[in-house]
Amino acid sequence: MERTDETRIGALQSLIIWSHRIGRVVARDAGNATPAAQWRALATLEEEGPMRIGVLAAECRVTQPGMTRLVASMAETGLVARAVDGDDPRATLLSVTDAGRAAIQGWRRTIRETLAPRFADLDAADWDAIERAAAIIAERTPSVLAGAGR
Repeated sequence: MERTDETRIGALQSLIIWSHRIGRVVARDAGNATPAAQWRALATLEEEGPMRIGVLAAECRVTQPGMTRLVASMAETGLVARAVDGDDPRATLLSVTDAGRAAIQGWRRTIRETLAPRFADLDAADWDAIERAAAIIAERTPSVLAGAGR
């Protein structure tokens, strides 16, 4: 079967749509009511390092007022820390704390444990395809934050 650009890009579109669905399924099956934006924010801070709230909001696709509320809640529970930006003393940098790292590691463990039974019957070729797709996506989606408001 010959693939057109439209079907190829459609496959990428499907990956995005289904990845959101699998996140909702995991949260529902695990009984986890934590907002997805919190997991995105913690993972982003863990992967990218400290950043300003506006940059974090943009990266997590949350409004700045929404991120401000989320960060206030995460700071109150000790998941993120605020510090003065050395480049601009008027600005604040956010970073993930050890408790935040533990929370995101726990969520990732929950994801693995929740998904394992759903995918236990896949054969080696299916796992190879999933692993290759994940590697390709990782290669094609480098950090877009390098130098942006840090």
